Amino acid sequence: MSRARLLAVLILVAAAFTVWSAWRPKGYDIWLFEIAPGLIGAAVFIATYRRFPFSNLVYVVAAVHFVILAVAAKYTYADMPWFNWLRDSLGLSRNHYDRVGHFMQGFGPALIVREVLLRTTPLMPGKMVAFLCVCVCLAFSAFWEMIEWWFVLLFYPDSGPNWLGMQGDVWDAQWDMFMALCGAVVSMLLLSRLHDRSMAQLGLSMVKTGPDRRST
Repeated sequence: MSRARLLAVLILVAAAFTVWSAWRPKGYDIWLFEIAPGLIGAAVFIATYRRFPFSNLVYVVAAVHFVILAVAAKYTYADMPWFNWLRDSLGLSRNHYDRVGHFMQGFGPALIVREVLLRTTPLMPGKMVAFLCVCVCLAFSAFWEMIEWWFVLLFYPDSGPNWLGMQGDVWDAQWDMFMALCGAVVSMLLLSRLHDRSMAQLGLSMVKTGPDRRST
C-alpha cells in the first residue's frame, strides 16, 4: 500500500470511530474529555505533516491509540462492554480496559518521542534514546494523572472516584503510570528496529557524522 493510501485509510478509520463514539455516548462531557487527547494529537499530526512528516509506523500506532480512546469515550473505561464480559467471565474485581488505554499511553508516544529525538538531535539509535523515550512517556503519564485530578477538583469534586474510573482501586493512579511505563518499554524493545526501517522509507538516514554525534 502506498503511503498516501495508507494515510487516507487511517484518516477514514479515525473519522469513522469518532462519529461512532459520538453517537449516544454515556455522557457528552465524558466523551469530550476522553477523546480530546486523540483529537488534539490528530490535529498536531495534520498541522505538522508538511514540515515534519512522521514515519508510517508512527501513524499506524497513533491510529490504533485513537481507536482505543474513541471506544473509551463512548462507553467510559469502567464500562467498556467487552471488558465487562471478561471481568465477569474470569471473576475479576474490575473492568481492566483502562489498563489497555494507559499501556497505549506509553506504547505509542514512545515512538513519537524516539522519532523526534533521532531526527532533531545528535542522538543515534541505542540505549540512551530508549531510556529518554521511556522517561518522557512516564513523565507525561504522571502529568496526565495531575490533569485528571485538577479537572475533577474543579468540575466534579463530589464524584471524583466515579469520574476517574477508579472502580474502588486506591492504587489506580499508580497502576496507570506503571502501565504507561510498561507500554513505553515494550515499544522500545519490540519496535525500535521496525521503526528505523519505517523512517528509512522516508529517506531518513540514522547514520550521522561529526565529532559530537556519537552512538549512545
